[in-house]
Amino acid sequence: MNEKILEILSGIPGKTGFYYKNLTTEEEWEFHSSLPMVAASVIKIPVLTEVFAQLEAGTADKNELYRIQAGDKLPSCGALNYMHTGLEVTLEDLYTLMIILSDNTATNLLIKKFGMENINRRMRGLGLSTTTVNRLLFDAAAAAAGKENYICAKEIGILLEKMYRGKLVSQKASEEMLSILKNQRLNGKMPFHFKGQVKIAHKTGEDCGITHDVGIVFAPQPFVACFCSNETDVPLFERAIQDITKLLYDLQTEKSLCRGGLR
Repeated sequence: MNEKILEILSGIPGKTGFYYKNLTTEEEWEFHSSLPMVAASVIKIPVLTEVFAQLEAGTADKNELYRIQAGDKLPSCGALNYMHTGLEVTLEDLYTLMIILSDNTATNLLIKKFGMENINRRMRGLGLSTTTVNRLLFDAAAAAAGKENYICAKEIGILLEKMYRGKLVSQKASEEMLSILKNQRLNGKMPFHFKGQVKIAHKTGEDCGITHDVGIVFAPQPFVACFCSNETDVPLFERAIQDITKLLYDLQTEKSLCRGGLR
């Protein structure tokens, strides 16, 4: 199975990275998993981590109210851009929308409130050296100056494993973050073949030549799978994400049936 997956990934142009870990057996597979990638919306997982760290510390309140101004609104993903100016939402609304609808307006408000330096310091404290927030979303001047947000497949996999094991911020925070990721509404990649029948806690990311999906698949043996790409053939890689996730799930299901004496 590992060879089959590596063959699929090797045939995709551009920069691709993949990280897999069986959360029961701790078996790992990797393909360029430490290659730095422009993060797109996967950077929202580190932002979420910092939000929950400050909620846990008591320096933030999930019920704090925000009034959405015209200048806050960003295009593309999300809902707030389409709501009326002056809408009041809570901090909890912002971090929920940031994940389940990949809301860019919510994300920038959260980055401004919680601070790039704090997010990056949190990532370094967790042992992650690549994952970095360097700019706001849709900051054209910063992008023109070469500033980008970065991730790599393995580091996001580490965050997800810590979340699964109740060790990202705290047991309670980990459970709440997982619950939000399970409510993801953008389900055209890793969950594609399952038609809602398999629970997956995940976050996608897209931009020109970029497509990511990273998450935990709750198979009989739950596993982390992180797919990242830059400068790639987006439709081709997204098909690979769909098919490889199904292959991995089927592998775990087959192993579970064999252990149960059903095969």
